[in-house]
Amino acid sequence: MTQIILHADMDAFFAAVEQRDRPELRGRPVVVGGLSDRGVVSTASYEARVFGVGSAMPMLEARTRCPDAVFLPGNMKRYVEVSRTIFSIFERFSPLVEGISLDEAFLDLSGTQRLLGAPAQVGQKLRKSVYEETGLAISVGIAPVKMVAKIASDEAKPDGLLEVQAHEVRDFLGALPVGRLWGVGPVGRQRLERAGYRKICQLAQAEEETLRRALGEWGEWGVGLASLARGEDERGVEHSRVASSYGEENTFAQDVCDLEPLERAIRRHAEAVARRLRKDEKLGRVVVLKLKLGRRRSRGPRGYPQHTRQCILPSYSDDGSTLAQAAQALLREFGCGEPIRLIGVTVRDLVTRGEAEQGQLGLFEAFADTPESEKGKAVARRSQLNTAVDELTSRFGKGAVSWAGEALLEPAGLHDRAKSGDTET
Repeated sequence: MTQIILHADMDAFFAAVEQRDRPELRGRPVVVGGLSDRGVVSTASYEARVFGVGSAMPMLEARTRCPDAVFLPGNMKRYVEVSRTIFSIFERFSPLVEGISLDEAFLDLSGTQRLLGAPAQVGQKLRKSVYEETGLAISVGIAPVKMVAKIASDEAKPDGLLEVQAHEVRDFLGALPVGRLWGVGPVGRQRLERAGYRKICQLAQAEEETLRRALGEWGEWGVGLASLARGEDERGVEHSRVASSYGEENTFAQDVCDLEPLERAIRRHAEAVARRLRKDEKLGRVVVLKLKLGRRRSRGPRGYPQHTRQCILPSYSDDGSTLAQAAQALLREFGCGEPIRLIGVTVRDLVTRGEAEQGQLGLFEAFADTPESEKGKAVARRSQLNTAVDELTSRFGKGAVSWAGEALLEPAGLHDRAKSGDTET
């Protein structure tokens, strides 16, 4: 049976919520993001996009392009609340919903025609329900392939619906640039274009050996892309909104080159991530350090070089101190040869606390250098401290408890806050 996949994507979500809640902003250009000089745009309303303002753009450039726009720091707690309402609507139309972000999801409509009607009718009903219950517009793409459904919803924006049936996939994709394919970033696009593949149709028609010769070490990657270009992708909708990782990052107001403030930032990020892990009763074992260097190498939001380093903990953990020590060790290994613009901490390889206890995953390994009788005491003390800190933070909010002498980090954009523990409700 051919898959029927619907991709639903809210239109200019953060800005649209602000315009809905504040009638005086309707019809005006609205930009949501970090308001500092180092801030970045999280979302721009369609009125602002007319002036070339877009996501990930430096806020200073956005102000230059559209000086009359209304610039807002945003309210992530409010956006999360609206997102929950939207996802509850999605779940009425399909038992299989795969959330991609707060405002975007795939729904599997395969086999629902007899109950719900034709896919396009379902899409229109979904759009109507979202608008009637939230006052917000949503765009929908429908196709037999996830990537095609995603592209179709992009093409339908704003506030539209586009269905691409199985026999239309090749023609629909053919005229698009290769950069629209999943897995093709700026570097990959340049590689493909230098090899003579500018349109998806050119890639779809290419023979495997020709691709391997043309792309060299990137040959196997190109062969996989050619399959996507032909609409050949059997990946289905994964029924899960469970996070595969927890992370927090921050863009500094000024580039930082000293080790001490970088380690302080890591500690704050690690504690915020650990707080979220404990709230969701999760533990993680892989710690990832993300660094963005301060000297721009090229134009655009990707012009600052980005590096990641990761390590595997001796045991699964939800302890901020343990996560921080691992990330700080990665920082020292990387070195501070150049000023840092952004720093972040992410934890992956997650398990539930129940799974950890059932698997006996070495909860005491981090205390291997202490006498056996002290291991349990150390774990218990740390657990009690974490519980107390969580309760104080829940009651009094961000910053209620912090390391001595530390100030709160000022994020450059709302995107950073969305990853942090501060979005808890």
